[in-house]
Amino acid sequence: MIHFEDEIKKYKPCLEIEETEDSIYNYELKDISDILQEILKELKTETQS
Repeated sequence: MIHFEDEIKKYKPCLEIEETEDSIYNYELKDISDILQEILKELKTETQS
């Protein structure tokens, strides 16, 4: 029979997974609103020139 509390005590997270999580969370993804804001900024500068 599995003793879950003992297994949890022995648990150690995998370093590769932690590194992957860090890289994913630190990566800045652009969503559609960011892209639209950039387009609007470019259009504003073009029309002002």
